[in-house]
Amino acid sequence: MSAVTALPSLPLDLRGRPLRDLRLSVIEACNFRCPYCMPADRVPDDYGFDSAERLSFDEIEVLVRGFVRAGVRKLRLTGGEPLLRKRLPDLVRRLAAIQGLEDIALTTNGSLLAAQARALREAGLGRITVSLDALDPQRFREMSGGRGDIADVLAGIDAAQAAGFESIKINCVVERGINEDQVLPLVERFRDSGHIVRFIEYMDVGTCNGWVRERVVPSRELRDRIAARWPLRPLEAQYRGEVASRYAFADGQGEIGFVSSVSEPFCGDCHRARVSADGKVYTCLFAADGHDLRAALGEGEAALGDRVAAIWARRGDRYSEVRGAASAPRKHVEMYLIGG
Repeated sequence: MSAVTALPSLPLDLRGRPLRDLRLSVIEACNFRCPYCMPADRVPDDYGFDSAERLSFDEIEVLVRGFVRAGVRKLRLTGGEPLLRKRLPDLVRRLAAIQGLEDIALTTNGSLLAAQARALREAGLGRITVSLDALDPQRFREMSGGRGDIADVLAGIDAAQAAGFESIKINCVVERGINEDQVLPLVERFRDSGHIVRFIEYMDVGTCNGWVRERVVPSRELRDRIAARWPLRPLEAQYRGEVASRYAFADGQGEIGFVSSVSEPFCGDCHRARVSADGKVYTCLFAADGHDLRAALGEGEAALGDRVAAIWARRGDRYSEVRGAASAPRKHVEMYLIGG
């Protein structure tokens, strides 16, 4: 994927933040029912599988080209569970050919990855992140809403590595009293593997997960717990706006990361937009409403780019900095509609 010279008209939002990353949901359905995202008692098993509202591959290609015109250089495919989208490698191949798009990544629960990893790599996918909240088989099954098998996920990670994906990121959302005891086993399992475990503070994304601050485990607490077992040293950010704080093991056996949206908000450098599978753009993970892009999409990539630039120029989101304030919005789009 080749780079293009940045255009002088690329938009900045009201806080001077450029648009660089796009998180694109290719499907709103998921085969898991993780309680912090898509709880089984709130979302039926057949949700989303037959949706006629999803963007087609042709529409997705035009959309991504339009976002590149507005400044996007990195694309992450999400869901739901993106590997449920039929012919996903075909879509990746089309997107990988877009001039100016420098990086394509995928976030998945990993359960279907073993069968698709090589095709995705050959199509041009650059990076993979696997969500994995527990190693204990019974705990993992509980945290996936009774749907997941840890063996499938570990097989998917192995298959991705064999297909040529390096430094796979392993994301774990930590909830107090739920899976705190899985933190050290996860570190031990992937230390010296070449993969990077990242621990994410439990966030109030969406409205159906029953979030309470008491279940948040601050990253500093986890960092101290891990460092007591395996000493750590801080690493410099690889780029401005990187969401994870990075640490290397002092003995040289790899690195880990912490995403601290609750205890250490990073709104000031946020340059990400999110688009749902039905074509709405959300300018914040905690946004209440999105902007429908279908009308502009029908007019082509130039019109879509102009529409995105206009939306971005009015953006002032900083929810994590004002969480708990009276002015903070109480309604949020559900995580499974726009990815994490």
